This record gives sequence, structure tokens and C-alpha cells, in this order.
Amino acid sequence: MTSNLKLQTANFFIDTHAHSYDEQFGPDSEAALQRAFAAGAAQIWLPNCNAETIPGMLALEEKFPERIFPMMGLHPTYVDADFEQELAVVEDWLSKRPFLAVGEIGLDYYWDLSFVEEQKSAFRRQLQLASQHRLPISIHSRSGNGLNAFADVADLIERHGDPDLRGIFHCFVGTSAEAERAIGLNFLLGIGGVVTFKNGGLDRVLPHVGLQHLVLETDAPYLAPVPFRGKRNESAYLPLIAQRVADLKQVSLGEVARQTTENARRLLSQPTVSTV
Repeated sequence: MTSNLKLQTANFFIDTHAHSYDEQFGPDSEAALQRAFAAGAAQIWLPNCNAETIPGMLALEEKFPERIFPMMGLHPTYVDADFEQELAVVEDWLSKRPFLAVGEIGLDYYWDLSFVEEQKSAFRRQLQLASQHRLPISIHSRSGNGLNAFADVADLIERHGDPDLRGIFHCFVGTSAEAERAIGLNFLLGIGGVVTFKNGGLDRVLPHVGLQHLVLETDAPYLAPVPFRGKRNESAYLPLIAQRVADLKQVSLGEVARQTTENARRLLSQPTVSTV
């Protein structure tokens, strides 16, 4: 499998969602990033979780300023009774330096329903911050316990009413109808390791979604693609995800690399990604 990854380094990708600062990497974090760069990851975008994850995230940016791009936001699973204090930290950081996007934000119904209303309040506030700072957003929408997080997130975006709001539905695993709704809201679909899972469901959806609506992600250290499923994920595995997308779309790996990189770049209206 290592040789397979090496064969694919002629293509360059953007990992639009990776927690490279996560404690699962520990002292291996820099080595893991070097493996990612060698595998063709031209950029890695880091979503924030809460105040505690900011120092580690910014430390990686300082070490790799041409490759690592942080976001700022409060992850829904970190929302609790004191979420207003966390939002104050997010707002302060957004006011004093540039960030790539507002994220990771949204709704999570899978783990705990104790703070659903607080999650919605935090999401609405961060939508306002994104509009205020004219930044895209990275959305976490995980359904569970009989509740559809995607539908609620989409409803809140529509009620927010900002026609210029844009972003990515991170770790998209929804239906064709949900893909259509997300695209209609001016959002891209973040495709990660689930696309390689036998029963992931994306094999029934992606053939009907234009490549111009997709970006790639790993969500490292979570959701490693096959054949690494169940192990720690790394941005170095991004070519495996891209290859599966290429297979489903019946296009070349190079076309997936080119188009998804262009899609991510267009989201930010940033210059051409360096391939050095």
C-alpha cells in the first residue's frame, strides 16, 4: 500500500478538514504532516474545536505557514452550559487575526442531546460571525437519536438569510436529496474516508453529483479510509479517498485532484496552490 501512495504523488490535493493537532498524533504530528506533504497534500485546513485546541493548531501553522491553514470556531460537541464563554473566545480571535474559515460549527445529535438548544444558539451566532467577517464555514452535521442534523442545519442556514454565505458540509454522508439541497445553498460537499467503506452509501450518491461540487478531506485522526479503517487517520491517506472518488465518477485521479483543488481554492478565492 505504501508503494500505491507513492505512485500518486504526482497529483496535488487540499485536505479541507483535518485535526492534525489532535492528541492522538502526539510527538508524531510533524512526521505525519511530512508524510502528508510527500503524498501530495499541498494544503491542510485545520478546523478548531474549542479554546483548548487553539494553541496546538496555531503552533502547527507557525511551523508550516505555507501548508497549514487554521479555522476558528466552536465545535458542537464542545457546546455546554458555558458555551457563551467559548463563543467570546472565538469572536476575540476572529477580530484580531485572519482565519481561513469559521469552523468547525454545526449540530451533533449522535453523542448527547443535553445541549441541543445551546448548539443551535451557538451555530446561529457563528453564522453571524461568518457573515460579519465574510468567511466560509465548515459544517459538522451528525444525525442520531432519531433527529436529522443535516435538515436542522440547512433550515438554520436558510433562516440566516445571507445569500453570500458559503462553505463545506464536512464529512458529507447524506442522500442525493440532501446533496442537492446543500449544493442549492451554495455549499460544497466534503468527501472523506467514508467513501471507501463498503456500506458507506456514497457509492449511490456521488455518481449523480458533479465533481465541481466536491472537495476532499480526511478528518484525521478519525475515519481512516480502507485499508486503514479503524486505525489512526492521516492526511497522507488523502490519495486513497481521491482514488475512490475517481472510480465512482469514472474519471482519472488527476482530474479529481485538479477539480477538487480548484473547488477548494474557489471557495476562498485564493491564489493557485503551490505544489512545492
